[in-house]
Amino acid sequence: MVGLVSALRVLGGGLHNYGFTVFFLPISTDLGLNRAETSLAFSLARAQGAIEGPFVGYLIDRFGPKPMILTAVLLTGLGYVCLGWVNSYTTFLIVYLGIISLSFTPGFVHAPMAVGNTWFIRYRARAMTVISSAVPIGGTLLTPLLALAVQKWGWRWGAILGGLAFLIVGIPLGLGVRSSPESMGLLPDGAAETKNDEAASERASGAAIKEDPTLRQAMKTWIFWLFVVGMTVRVGAYSTISVHFVPIMVWKGMSQESAALLLASFALFNWAAHYPIGWFADAMNRPKLLALCMLVAAVSMLLLVLGEGTWPLWAFTIGFTAIDASFPIVWATIGDFFGRKYFATIRGTMSFFYTWGSVLGPVMAGAAYDRSQSYVATLYGLVAILLLGAALTAMTIRPWKQLNG
Repeated sequence: MVGLVSALRVLGGGLHNYGFTVFFLPISTDLGLNRAETSLAFSLARAQGAIEGPFVGYLIDRFGPKPMILTAVLLTGLGYVCLGWVNSYTTFLIVYLGIISLSFTPGFVHAPMAVGNTWFIRYRARAMTVISSAVPIGGTLLTPLLALAVQKWGWRWGAILGGLAFLIVGIPLGLGVRSSPESMGLLPDGAAETKNDEAASERASGAAIKEDPTLRQAMKTWIFWLFVVGMTVRVGAYSTISVHFVPIMVWKGMSQESAALLLASFALFNWAAHYPIGWFADAMNRPKLLALCMLVAAVSMLLLVLGEGTWPLWAFTIGFTAIDASFPIVWATIGDFFGRKYFATIRGTMSFFYTWGSVLGPVMAGAAYDRSQSYVATLYGLVAILLLGAALTAMTIRPWKQLNG
């Protein structure tokens, strides 16, 4: 199951998550858009994801992840094929928002993480790390190919080829997904355990509660809102940089081709960073580790702003990977605390609140650049919110310590 949903995330990560920044400048030029207008499409897509998050989470918990994944693969593939034919800003928004983004987040983001949380208890953090790291693998392997296709044949054929890849590769992968180990006569972690043993593994993983809390019960806890704030900071910073990565590097003096190669390196470093951070998460206080990741990302941004030459760009590219690599640790901790039964619903509801960080960040960065022809103000603002997020996160304790007294 982890292999199937990870392969789906490789596909989505390379062609959509990292792929959007490859399309950013060509679409802006072809359709006559400024950077704020192009960024707005991305931000509206995130707003759409926030609104649909609670409903998507409920549907995944109710019917399983497979229907959501298959629907997402089909609509995303068709959406990218249609994207190659848009000829105005209006049709671009209709296709990108009404087809692609409407389906991508439920099937490629929420459903795979629900699979990891459902199929694993003792090894939950490791499973989520593998699933999460699949996105930068896609950026490393597929985004450079997408960039080459765009460079050689234009962004329209790049979009069409990407859509066909979603359909040809994604549908067979989605057909193999199963909702839970129990649906196949198995138990979490692949072990042949008794129910008592399973309960023991729940306690060992830090989720020593008699019954999984409902969404209403979860929202009454301080940890729910703490992680909403932390995720708002993370997704705001990460989305802003991921959308504007190539434009920022061009602003710093690189060519678009060199910036695309640096983006692929960023994806590679991002993938590599997932594994040591995931390993440390089992050996140290997780909130402190999350705070450290925010601090490293903030310092890397300062190097990007203040440094001259090539080395600050590489230092930023390496250091900023700490943000994305820490996402699975957040979800593993939330899974430990709130359990399996309502995980997708709780996750989807959290996304309704924290996704607004990714809505505002990219469009504000685009508007700031259009006004000043500079990303300095944007980067300093991201440094400030990351430092604030790090301070708030560092003051928390492991939630399972509180549960176990």
